Amino acid sequence: MAGDIDYKLHRFIDAQNGVYEQALLELKAGRKTSHWMWFIFPQISGLGTSAMAEKYAIRSAEEATAYLADPILSSRLLRCVEAILSVNGRSAHEILGSPDDFKLCSSMTLFAAISDHGSPFHQVIKHFYQGKFDERTMEILSASTD
Repeated sequence: MAGDIDYKLHRFIDAQNGVYEQALLELKAGRKTSHWMWFIFPQISGLGTSAMAEKYAIRSAEEATAYLADPILSSRLLRCVEAILSVNGRSAHEILGSPDDFKLCSSMTLFAAISDHGSPFHQVIKHFYQGKFDERTMEILSASTD
């Protein structure tokens, strides 16, 4: 059963412990200055090739759903999304730099794809990316459901 699968989501919680509050402060300030993107805004597997990108990749829509079902991970992700949406007058590139601005689009595309329209993830896509989802993320998700 899908509910019995262990996605090892603790890897995200373990990585976030100790840096989550700093990440949240940086987002609220409108400028990312430290390294936490992989495990704060995870992407679908198949995009990044670094060891960190692979370790913190989400492997399926089902794993992303489990991530959002986890009360700690969901709360932290939503607080970070709210923080970045609260920054006025700055682009994702100005807040996160490159390539993290692209990683945010990929992450928000992943979570928007499994969420109701109008979710905070959709709001990030609309606000920072003119409503355009990350094409590669959508291709990977589509291929995994074929």
